[in-house]
Amino acid sequence: MSKNATISPEDIRRLALLARIDLSSAEADRTGQQLNSIFSLVAQLQAVDTAGVEPLCHPIAMIEEMTLRLRSDVVTETDQRAINMANAPQQENGLFLVPKVLE
Repeated sequence: MSKNATISPEDIRRLALLARIDLSSAEADRTGQQLNSIFSLVAQLQAVDTAGVEPLCHPIAMIEEMTLRLRSDVVTETDQRAINMANAPQQENGLFLVPKVLE
């Protein structure tokens, strides 16, 4: 779409037909207005010169130094396999058996 792209009421009706959506005339008008406002916002964003701007991993990184708070990679739970397997209607070699669903 071009920078000044708009969607017409005919486009909305055609898209609704293709999507098998029943839209009233008022709903089609409202949807067209909403889509056109989205297109306008996208055009504004595309107009911004971002040459030389490095991508950020997080928007806050632009304001302050950021370190990720990660938990230690250690085992915190005990082995519960026997308890979990006790709930299995069928099991074999420590695995749950389920009915075959695909041929």
